[in-house]
Amino acid sequence: MLQGSGLGDVAVVVTRYFGGTKLGTGGLVRAYGDAVREVLAILPRARRVPTYTILLDAPYNAYERLCLLVEAHGGQLQDQDFGAQVTLQARFPRDRYPAFETALQEASNGRLEALIVAQGEAIVPINERRNA
Repeated sequence: MLQGSGLGDVAVVVTRYFGGTKLGTGGLVRAYGDAVREVLAILPRARRVPTYTILLDAPYNAYERLCLLVEAHGGQLQDQDFGAQVTLQARFPRDRYPAFETALQEASNGRLEALIVAQGEAIVPINERRNA
Protein backbone atom coordinates (compact mmCIF):
# COMPACT_ATOMS: atom_id res chain seq x y z
CA MET A 1 0.00 0.00 0.00
CA LEU A 2 2.70 2.48 0.99
CA GLN A 3 5.06 1.55 -1.85
CA GLY A 4 2.29 2.02 -4.39
CA SER A 5 1.39 5.49 -3.05
CA GLY A 6 4.18 7.25 -4.95
CA LEU A 7 5.41 8.96 -1.78
CA GLY A 8 9.00 9.10 -0.58
CA ASP A 9 10.61 9.84 2.77
CA VAL A 10 7.69 8.35 4.68
CA ALA A 11 7.07 5.45 7.03
CA VAL A 12 3.94 4.20 8.77
CA VAL A 13 3.91 2.27 12.03
CA VAL A 14 0.79 0.25 12.81
CA THR A 15 0.33 -1.11 16.32
CA ARG A 16 -2.26 -3.80 16.93
CA TYR A 17 -3.28 -4.80 20.41
CA PHE A 18 -4.43 -8.40 20.57
CA GLY A 19 -8.00 -8.58 21.82
CA GLY A 20 -8.53 -12.32 21.71
CA THR A 21 -9.62 -12.53 18.07
CA LYS A 22 -7.20 -14.23 15.73
CA LEU A 23 -7.30 -12.59 12.31
CA GLY A 24 -5.03 -14.97 10.44
CA THR A 25 -2.51 -13.88 7.81
CA GLY A 26 -5.09 -12.48 5.38
CA GLY A 27 -6.94 -10.64 8.13
CA LEU A 28 -3.74 -9.06 9.43
CA VAL A 29 -2.74 -7.93 5.92
CA ARG A 30 -6.21 -6.41 5.44
CA ALA A 31 -6.17 -4.71 8.86
CA TYR A 32 -2.70 -3.23 8.35
CA GLY A 33 -3.50 -2.23 4.76
CA ASP A 34 -6.70 -0.51 5.87
CA ALA A 35 -4.79 1.39 8.57
CA VAL A 36 -2.20 2.60 6.04
CA ARG A 37 -4.96 3.53 3.55
CA GLU A 38 -6.65 5.68 6.21
CA VAL A 39 -3.38 7.44 7.02
CA LEU A 40 -2.68 8.10 3.32
CA ALA A 41 -6.16 9.56 2.87
CA ILE A 42 -5.52 12.34 5.44
CA LEU A 43 -1.77 12.81 4.97
CA PRO A 44 -0.88 16.35 3.82
CA ARG A 45 1.25 16.26 0.67
CA ALA A 46 4.37 18.30 -0.01
CA ARG A 47 7.21 18.30 -2.49
CA ARG A 48 10.84 19.39 -2.47
CA VAL A 49 11.70 22.20 -4.83
CA PRO A 50 15.09 23.75 -5.62
CA THR A 51 15.29 27.36 -4.41
CA TYR A 52 17.32 30.55 -4.54
CA THR A 53 17.68 32.83 -1.55
CA ILE A 54 18.19 36.45 -2.56
CA LEU A 55 19.10 39.77 -0.96
CA LEU A 56 17.71 43.01 -2.28
CA ASP A 57 18.55 46.54 -1.13
CA ALA A 58 15.95 49.17 -1.96
CA PRO A 59 14.77 52.62 -0.89
CA TYR A 60 11.99 52.78 1.69
CA ASN A 61 9.41 54.06 -0.80
CA ALA A 62 9.77 50.81 -2.80
CA TYR A 63 9.24 48.50 0.19
CA GLU A 64 5.52 47.75 -0.21
CA ARG A 65 5.78 47.33 -3.97
CA LEU A 66 8.67 44.89 -3.55
CA CYS A 67 6.80 42.84 -0.95
CA LEU A 68 3.87 42.51 -3.36
CA LEU A 69 6.24 41.65 -6.22
CA VAL A 70 7.93 38.90 -4.18
CA GLU A 71 4.58 37.39 -3.25
CA ALA A 72 3.20 37.64 -6.80
CA HIS A 73 6.14 35.59 -8.12
CA GLY A 74 5.93 32.78 -5.58
CA GLY A 75 8.61 34.14 -3.27
CA GLN A 76 8.60 34.07 0.49
CA LEU A 77 10.02 36.92 2.57
CA GLN A 78 12.41 35.53 5.15
CA ASP A 79 13.95 38.63 6.68
CA GLN A 80 13.80 42.42 6.52
CA ASP A 81 16.35 44.92 7.76
CA PHE A 82 15.51 48.61 8.01
CA GLY A 83 18.81 50.52 7.92
CA ALA A 84 19.82 53.29 5.55
CA GLN A 85 17.81 51.32 2.99
CA VAL A 86 15.47 48.36 3.28
CA THR A 87 17.21 45.02 2.82
CA LEU A 88 14.93 42.14 1.98
CA GLN A 89 15.85 38.47 2.08
CA ALA A 90 13.49 36.21 0.16
CA ARG A 91 13.39 32.64 -1.09
CA PHE A 92 12.06 31.69 -4.54
CA PRO A 93 11.50 28.40 -6.30
CA ARG A 94 14.21 28.41 -8.99
CA ASP A 95 11.72 28.13 -11.83
CA ARG A 96 9.86 31.26 -10.60
CA TYR A 97 12.93 33.44 -10.06
CA PRO A 98 13.60 34.56 -13.67
CA ALA A 99 10.10 36.07 -13.93
CA PHE A 100 10.66 37.92 -10.63
CA GLU A 101 13.99 39.24 -11.86
CA THR A 102 12.39 40.55 -15.06
CA ALA A 103 9.51 42.15 -13.13
CA LEU A 104 11.97 43.74 -10.70
CA GLN A 105 13.92 45.30 -13.56
CA GLU A 106 10.72 46.64 -15.12
CA ALA A 107 9.31 47.96 -11.84
CA SER A 108 12.54 49.75 -10.90
CA ASN A 109 13.53 50.91 -14.40
CA GLY A 110 16.67 48.80 -14.07
CA ARG A 111 17.84 50.47 -10.84
CA LEU A 112 17.36 47.49 -8.48
CA GLU A 113 19.07 44.14 -8.68
CA ALA A 114 18.65 41.08 -6.49
CA LEU A 115 21.71 39.11 -5.43
CA ILE A 116 21.46 35.32 -5.15
CA VAL A 117 23.17 34.42 -1.87
CA ALA A 118 22.24 30.75 -1.48
CA GLN A 119 20.82 27.76 -3.30
CA GLY A 120 18.93 25.01 -1.55
CA GLU A 121 15.67 23.12 -1.30
CA ALA A 122 12.38 23.88 0.37
CA ILE A 123 9.42 21.72 1.20
CA VAL A 124 6.31 23.18 -0.37
CA PRO A 125 2.79 21.99 0.46
CA ILE A 126 0.78 20.61 -2.44
CA ASN A 127 -2.78 21.92 -2.48
CA GLU A 128 -4.68 19.05 -3.98
CA ARG A 129 -8.22 17.89 -3.46
CA ARG A 130 -8.65 14.29 -2.45
CA ASN A 131 -11.93 12.46 -2.38
CA ALA A 132 -12.98 11.61 1.13
